[in-house]
Parts: sequence; C-alpha cells; structure tokens
Amino acid sequence: MSGKTLTRADLSESVHGQVGLSRTESADLVKNVLDSISDALVEGQTVKLSSFGTFMVRQKNGRVGRNPKTGQEVPITPRRVLVFRPSHVLKKQVNDGGGA
Repeated sequence: MSGKTLTRADLSESVHGQVGLSRTESADLVKNVLDSISDALVEGQTVKLSSFGTFMVRQKNGRVGRNPKTGQEVPITPRRVLVFRPSHVLKKQVNDGGGA
C-alpha cells in the first residue's frame, strides 16, 4: 500500500484542474459538499453516493467491556457510530485496480 493520503486540498486541486473553477471556488465547492454530508449525518440521515457507497449513523447500545490487561470490567456508554458501506462498483474498482 502507498503511504499517500488524499486530502481536502487534493480534492480542491482536482476540481480546479478538471472543472476549471478558480482555486478559491474549488475549495469552497469541496467544503460545501463535505459540510452537506456532515450535516446530514449529524441529523441521522443516510447519505448515499451512487457508484461510491453509503454513509450511515448507527446507534450502539451500552454494554460492559473488559480491560484485556487487568480483566477489570469497564462500562461502555451508548453512542452513535459512523458506518460506511462501499458500493459494489467501488469494491470492484479497488479489487481490480489494487496491485499487491
């Protein structure tokens, strides 16, 4: 695996190069899209991006966990977790394009 991480700046630069917007407009566009996705998830909505995948928020119940080092029981509070399910198209692209 490569150590490269795709950043918000990389996305903005890609929009700038492919769409032709100014760098500032490209950065604003990427920010607005990511903010819209974040806001929807905070409200508990599911976000589905065709040919990419689905982001959803799930509720996890509280439970009793155990510290593996000491064996001491520790309460785990209920919480919401973010889940991503990739689409079949994305899975195929990753599996076909990834060289080991």
